[in-house]
Amino acid sequence: MASTDSLPGHVDVLISGAGPTGLALGLDLARRGVRALVLERQDRLAPGTRGSGIQPRTQEVYEDFGVLDAVRASGGTYPPRGDWKDGRMVDERVMVEPGVPTPAAPYSTMLMLPQWRNAEIQYARLTELGGTVAFGTGLESFTQDADGVQARVAGADGTVRTVRASYLVAADGGRSPVRKTLGVTMTGQSVAPYPMLLADIRLDGLDREHWHMWGEFRATDFVSLLAPAKYDYFLLMAGFMHPDTEPDTSPDGVRKLIADRTHLSLDQLGEVLWSSSFRPNAALADRFRVGRVFLAGDAAHVHSPAGGQGLNTSVQDAYNLGWKLGQVIRHGAPDSLLDSYEAERLPVAAGILATSTRLHRSGDMRRGSDLHQMGVGYPDGPLATERRTGLADGGLRAGNRAPDAPCATPDGTPRRLFEVFQGPHFTLLAVGDVELPALDGGMIRTCRVGGPAPDLLDPEGHARDAYGEGLFLVRPDGYVAYAADDASGLPEELARYGLLTAAAH
Repeated sequence: MASTDSLPGHVDVLISGAGPTGLALGLDLARRGVRALVLERQDRLAPGTRGSGIQPRTQEVYEDFGVLDAVRASGGTYPPRGDWKDGRMVDERVMVEPGVPTPAAPYSTMLMLPQWRNAEIQYARLTELGGTVAFGTGLESFTQDADGVQARVAGADGTVRTVRASYLVAADGGRSPVRKTLGVTMTGQSVAPYPMLLADIRLDGLDREHWHMWGEFRATDFVSLLAPAKYDYFLLMAGFMHPDTEPDTSPDGVRKLIADRTHLSLDQLGEVLWSSSFRPNAALADRFRVGRVFLAGDAAHVHSPAGGQGLNTSVQDAYNLGWKLGQVIRHGAPDSLLDSYEAERLPVAAGILATSTRLHRSGDMRRGSDLHQMGVGYPDGPLATERRTGLADGGLRAGNRAPDAPCATPDGTPRRLFEVFQGPHFTLLAVGDVELPALDGGMIRTCRVGGPAPDLLDPEGHARDAYGEGLFLVRPDGYVAYAADDASGLPEELARYGLLTAAAH
């Protein structure tokens, strides 16, 4: 039984929920030296394959977190779909379209990684960085004032402790108790009134090189069986055409459903490792911040599973919020910086919700580059400062994702821009012959590509192609905050982030 006796009395950030969102945020805060505590009411990480798609933009986030190698070693690509009828496979088609890597975007294809394994990798990195998850411990209630949040935290043994935090983040799922306590409403709709069942099951009689389908992904009694790469089981997804159906999630019920709807017999169906049922919904919180409390992940937006968008959007919520909390708590940035979290992420979540809902209702299961989230950005947000004029249509602008580019050090050693950006710091990037001030501050680094006394050479012109010539402040989450032809407006820009400058004379 978990006890609260060992919990700290005060932390910088209290995070409710150790799913993909809470773990990503805890990980990001740990590498920033922010004292965070993740609470998880269950006694372990959540089981189940659940959301398995890791989009290219999230792969970039995971590279920054230092977990991409583990993700790639533990995952794989999606196989083609195989359609079954009358006991034989009658058609084969591509489901997840592979992309083509480019110098600016090195990851181009969605990876398949079971959510339980994703959580294990995040948790391992979080603890490696000194972060903490308190399992068997839940947030019972909280109040907030001008200076922080007072939380009552209960252990599985019934002990209760008060934890004081500067900020609280709700990563506690679609039914978020924190959101309900705040009185924040969710605006949304049922995507489809038809229930769905998910399960992880070991079975014989199917190859692992296809995403096996019986029926269509619509309001039908369909079944799909997908074998996650490198694991010895299949993920079952099943639909029910009658809205009043209550799926039987027991092991026997799962096996009977498969036997009834496919050519597989009961003696080919083995251990059911995990199962769950749900009704697809789409909903968006009206606010993502109330005082010192933030909503992230499913607590802020609930998606249909279509398109593999929910987990990815949730991880990127954490990625957006983490550096802002770090700058305010550790580096003296104004609290108003935290308002940009809602301003940036709420419109993104609204757009992605519309996409996943459209895909679900269409029944179209093909997945292409439009779902990679590489085009997500904040050019109209409050942190985008674009000081250049006469930009070509489609060119890089402040608020856009900062592209990668293969470069080289002056001695010829290959070095990518993503390697320069990796870590919790800002990067001031000068491309070409443009003034690059000397900076004084541990949270900002400078890099000149080309021009006089370069840090990196651009032998094939990839950096210049991606950025043009100019001065670019790249945020810790890999977006361009500031783009200009010179450094004249830079001091004011850095002040909003708590960054100190000392221009060389």
